[in-house]
Amino acid sequence: MSPLIWSIAGTDSGGGAGLSADQRAVEAFGLHLCPVPAAITAQNSVTVAQVQAISPDLLRAQFATLHADLPPLAVKTGLLGSAENARELARAIDRLRRERPVPLVVDPVLRASTGAALANGALLGAYRHEVLPRATVLTPNRREAVALLGAAPDTPVPELAQGLRGMGAQAVVITGGDDGGALSADWLHTPHAQGWLSLPRVPTPHHHGTGCTFASALAAAMALGWVAADAAVLAKMLTTHALRRATALGAGAGPVRAGTGFGHDPSLMPQLSLGDTGPSTWAASPASPAPGLYAIADSAERVQACARAGADTVQLRFKHSDPARIADEVRAALAGTDGARLVINDHWRLALDLGARELHLGQEDLLALGAAELRQLAQARAQGVRLGLSSHSLWELCRARALAPDLIACGPVWPTTTKDMPWRPQGLDNLAWWARMAGAPVVGIGGVLAPEQLRAVAASGAAGGCVVRGLGDDPALTLPAWRAAWQAGRDDTPLPCPELPHPTL
Repeated sequence: MSPLIWSIAGTDSGGGAGLSADQRAVEAFGLHLCPVPAAITAQNSVTVAQVQAISPDLLRAQFATLHADLPPLAVKTGLLGSAENARELARAIDRLRRERPVPLVVDPVLRASTGAALANGALLGAYRHEVLPRATVLTPNRREAVALLGAAPDTPVPELAQGLRGMGAQAVVITGGDDGGALSADWLHTPHAQGWLSLPRVPTPHHHGTGCTFASALAAAMALGWVAADAAVLAKMLTTHALRRATALGAGAGPVRAGTGFGHDPSLMPQLSLGDTGPSTWAASPASPAPGLYAIADSAERVQACARAGADTVQLRFKHSDPARIADEVRAALAGTDGARLVINDHWRLALDLGARELHLGQEDLLALGAAELRQLAQARAQGVRLGLSSHSLWELCRARALAPDLIACGPVWPTTTKDMPWRPQGLDNLAWWARMAGAPVVGIGGVLAPEQLRAVAASGAAGGCVVRGLGDDPALTLPAWRAAWQAGRDDTPLPCPELPHPTL
């Protein structure tokens, strides 16, 4: 049976927004929507003529009836219609959560896209005191965020999000579709990630139902097990896909049309900024050579042994942090790698000083970079230095894409003990999805212990596969089998790419 989502929202007699848009978005994920009307509107593409809230008694009856037979994995709200209905929603969420955790995605519909007011002071107060403290994710636009906080209109968006989290929302995405500019950027503030989530703006006047689509898609992703930061990525992808398929119906803005297929389109993969400066340009990764059989070694001697044995790329990754020893090892490794590409992991400033031309950074090291360090790294890349970045989740993939890297690592493909990590294994399905969607060469890493596994990594479409412990004591003895497995995988029938990846956290 399909996972169930409840949407407590308004009906749109024009079929553009509200429960109509929610239905299209949820079905695009292959899930089932239970539509719970909280208000009835009389509207078309140019005006909202009338709004009537459903009675609290009828709303309560809908909740009770559904709860008895069709309990949800996630709940999304839109137009609630009245303060009484907001309070009924709060009580229903509390009842559901006494049985199990249920994410609540709140789209605080305060005004229609045509300009009509849809919330009075009492409802605004109920949002603040009843709904926001229960919200797993809140998805206002800038004007709604200002109204909920009672803030000045020119308050910076990151401050608005911080304030809304202070009112109880566990995560906030302030959508920026109305703000103009070449990019459509939403401010993401979640326990796992912060930054501007952006895609090139879709040039269309037909955007009715955009906010409903985004919030419903986010709820659908959370019903499938994604944390808020990853769910926002999928919601951004589907909403942009829906905007591209928007159509005119009447004299005003036509409806966006969510549908299947968004999970296979690399042009829909967003980028996530490192800081709170809004993006102005779209970063495109350069054309970079495939890394191929990618060995990871912990000393210059082992780097050279891997290179002599036929590794295409060798990364020098240290198990200690002694600067003097690291400098000596980097110098020795740079002195000769027999044609293999040499990558220095993490210690990038020292590596650049010593003449390294390829670097790799993990996400923690990436997040630790200040503005001056990012400029230094950008200058090095402008001079031909290549950069690889790690990723374990959708938001980390989007963050990596914002730096237009030459390589993106996807891991762990299988369980690994070389590093203590919270991530679930990616598996070959996620690796195939990364290879299709990342926009840069992808390397599969983690738990590759037998040549048959490396062969499968190659068949997934990855441009490289990492071997660490599988190199054994003498790479000269082991690498020929690994190299043969890599080549065999490149010649195999490609593994299928899933419509969507599975959650990794």
